[in-house]
Amino acid sequence: MDLDSRAQSLLKTLITHHIGDGQPVGSKTLSASSDLDLSPASIRNIMKDLEDAGFVSSPHTSAGRIPTNKGYRLFVDSLVTVQSLDDVEISSLKNQLIASDNKHLISSAANTLSELTKFAGIVMIPKAKKIKYKHIEFIGISERRVLVIIVTDDGNVQNSVLYTNHDYDKTSLTEAANYFNKEFSGYSVEEAKKRLMDDLKHMKTNISDLMSSAINSAADNNDEADNIVMSGQTKLLETVELSQNVASIRKILEVFEKKSALLKLLESSQHANGIQIFIGEESGYQALDECSVITAPYEADGEVLGILGVIGPTRMAYERVIPIVDITAKLLGNSIK
Repeated sequence: MDLDSRAQSLLKTLITHHIGDGQPVGSKTLSASSDLDLSPASIRNIMKDLEDAGFVSSPHTSAGRIPTNKGYRLFVDSLVTVQSLDDVEISSLKNQLIASDNKHLISSAANTLSELTKFAGIVMIPKAKKIKYKHIEFIGISERRVLVIIVTDDGNVQNSVLYTNHDYDKTSLTEAANYFNKEFSGYSVEEAKKRLMDDLKHMKTNISDLMSSAINSAADNNDEADNIVMSGQTKLLETVELSQNVASIRKILEVFEKKSALLKLLESSQHANGIQIFIGEESGYQALDECSVITAPYEADGEVLGILGVIGPTRMAYERVIPIVDITAKLLGNSIK
């Protein structure tokens, strides 16, 4: 159904009012708030048409109406007026996104998103294949157990214990580390894997096994759901819509706890241009049917490094949350090392 300008104007007014106070909106309120010169009877007729088309619904306890997810979708696609952040707000955001390394920077971004929106902030850390090796060290800790310490170009340190098929003495471990640091420093995980396959025939078998184990361990570490940083999940308990449904909030918190679903949702936005908005069931996860998810990619040197976003109830101030997510993504991309 294509809405005429009057219906769109009334729907925008209704949604704006409902976002503001959470209450159903009646014809009298619309008449007083709308710029349209319409009688209450005309407004009621238009509201009836909007309800029949699925853009609004009528709670049983009220004569007023509230937006449906379909109504919110039209609102964010065509009707919302995004409020640009002013220079003071942008400067404040920049100051909050200052950290000595990427790990703390990403944590700060998640905290900032949560504090500014009063919802849950989520940030996916850069993919393993985007991160490059800087230095590696092998330390024997017992028979057929080797501690591998990997330092990446963003300053992060990964520690993993490798269970090997060979016993390695200190000389062999030093030789392997020296070779790795000479040949693979500056390589990403994917680049190192490809290069290693080409070099295997020229390497000692025990050394090549150690190299393969180290690279696979680094890739596994970066494939885990722990590669998503979250902040403010409990703020969702404070929202009126979600806090009233114990079963619903429990399912939402389970999604946050498991993380893998959120990671997949963020990854689905990785190749999209700019802001993505999932309203209700659009996320593909039943637990988030009463939520909206707003995401944006953050990038450096033209390369998408990850996705960040906000999760809150469908009744949120989209005109405010959208620019916060957008600007935070741009600032994080500029700050990432």
